[in-house]
Amino acid sequence: MTGSVNILYFAALREQLGRESQRVTLPSTTMPVAALVQELRQHDAKLDEVFAGTPRIRVAINQKLGGFDTCVQAGDELAFFPPMTGG
Repeated sequence: MTGSVNILYFAALREQLGRESQRVTLPSTTMPVAALVQELRQHDAKLDEVFAGTPRIRVAINQKLGGFDTCVQAGDELAFFPPMTGG
């Protein structure tokens, strides 16, 4: 059985994509973030362009920093954002 995840885009990613969120049905019950991103990029040219052009994108899963090797499952919330700098 599969389910969906909610994906949020922040800062420059949101501006470049022209959307702040999307709900996505997972192709399997659990999968690494990297596999989900790869799947999404294959079906969304704009997402592919933005992710290819933005190095070191960060991800949070359920409001905790994670990695692209972290597995997600139905009901999770993912947030993608570019690296931040401070000064």
